[in-house]
Amino acid sequence: MPTAAVHVRSRLSADMACGEILNFAYDTFMSNKVRFMLTALGMVIGTASLILVVTIGMTGREYALSQIEAIGTNEIWAEYQGAQHISNSSLDPLTVEDVQAVQEQVPGVVAASPVVTLGERIPVGNGDEKDIQVLGVYPEYQRVRNLKVLSGRFFDAEDSQAHNKVGVITEKMARSVYGSPQAAIGKVIKLTGLPFTVIGTFKESAETFGESEVGDNSMVIPYSVSRYFLETPNVKMIYFSMRDSASVPEATLQIKRVLRSRHRAESVYNVQNLTEILATAARILTALMWGLLASAMVTLLVSGIGIMNIMLATVTSRIREIGIRKAVGATRREIRFQFLAEAVLISLIGGIAGIVIGLAIPYSVHLFTEYHIPISGWSAIIAIVVSSLVGVIFGTVPATRAAQLDPVESLRYE
Repeated sequence: MPTAAVHVRSRLSADMACGEILNFAYDTFMSNKVRFMLTALGMVIGTASLILVVTIGMTGREYALSQIEAIGTNEIWAEYQGAQHISNSSLDPLTVEDVQAVQEQVPGVVAASPVVTLGERIPVGNGDEKDIQVLGVYPEYQRVRNLKVLSGRFFDAEDSQAHNKVGVITEKMARSVYGSPQAAIGKVIKLTGLPFTVIGTFKESAETFGESEVGDNSMVIPYSVSRYFLETPNVKMIYFSMRDSASVPEATLQIKRVLRSRHRAESVYNVQNLTEILATAARILTALMWGLLASAMVTLLVSGIGIMNIMLATVTSRIREIGIRKAVGATRREIRFQFLAEAVLISLIGGIAGIVIGLAIPYSVHLFTEYHIPISGWSAIIAIVVSSLVGVIFGTVPATRAAQLDPVESLRYE
C-alpha cells in the first residue's frame, strides 16, 4: 500500500508539473507574441506549401492518369511497321481478315475495328477548301476508342451492311465549318464526288494532342463504304477491346502471335496497350510529387532553423530565470521540457495556421471557379505531424543547453 500511494503521488506530481510547464510555456509565448509570431511565420509558409504541394501533386497525378485511362485501359492496337528487309515485294500490311482471325483465336476480345485513312479536300464556302482526314472503321470503333458522341448518333451495323453514305465528324471540324455540333447534323459532304450525310459529331474522351489517328478535321465513315476508294483490303491499324483490363497484357502477346502466324516472318508488327504507359506515367508523376514535396520540406527546414535560433536567443536572455527555477527545485528534465514545449508550441501554432491557409486556397478555387480541387485529409495529417517533429527536432538543442546550465553560474549571470 505505501508503495502504491507513493506511485500515485508521483504520477499526480508529474501531471501537475506537465500542466505547469505547458502553462508557463503559453505565458512566455503570450508575453513575447510579436517575436514568436514572426518566428512561426516561417512554419505557416512551410506548412501551407506542404499542404498545397501534396494537394496539387495528388490532384495532378489523378488527373493525368484519368486522362490516359479515359482513352481506354482495355484497348489494344496493332500496326504494321514494315519488314526487316526493305523492298516493295516484302510489304505485308494488316488486313480485315486479321481482325476476324484475332477475334476467333484470342479469348476475351469483345470488340474490334480496322482503321483505314484517306485524304480529301472539301469546299467550306466562299470558294475556300479544307483538307480533311477520312477514317474508314467498323461501328464498334466508337466503343473501342471510347468516343463521346456530342450530337446526332454514330453509324451502326445496319448503316455498315447497307453501305449507307453517312459519317460523323469531330467537334472541332463541326465548329470550324458549320459553327456548332448541332448545326452540322444533316449537312452533306462530298468525298470524291459521292455525297455523305453528317449524322453525328464526336470527340475523344481525353485530349491526345494529335498523337492518335483522329485529327482536328477528321470524318469517320463505315469501312464498307470506304472500300469504294481503296484498291486493296489493307488497313492502317486495328483496334481491339478486351473484356477486362486484367487480360490486356496476355492478350497483347497472343494478338502478336496470331498476326505473326498469318504473315511473313520478316514482317514487323507493333502491338501495344496502355498498361505500360500508365505504369510509366504513374512513376514519373510520383517522382515529380516527391520532388515538389522535398522543395516544401526545405522551407520547413529553414523554418526549423529559425525556431532553433530564436530559442537559443531565448535561453541566453533567460539564463538568470533558469538559475532561479533550478534553485527552487526544478530538475533538468523539467527545464528541458519547458523549452521544448515552447518550441513545439511555436511550431504547432505556425503549422495549424499553415494548414488552414493550405486547405483554404484549394477550397476558394472551387468557390470562385468551376474547377474542383480534391483536398486530401492525409495532407493535413502529414502537415501537423511534420510541424510537430520540426518543433521537437529543432527545439532539442536549445532545450538541452538550458537544462545543462549550472544553477550557481546562472544566478551570477548578468
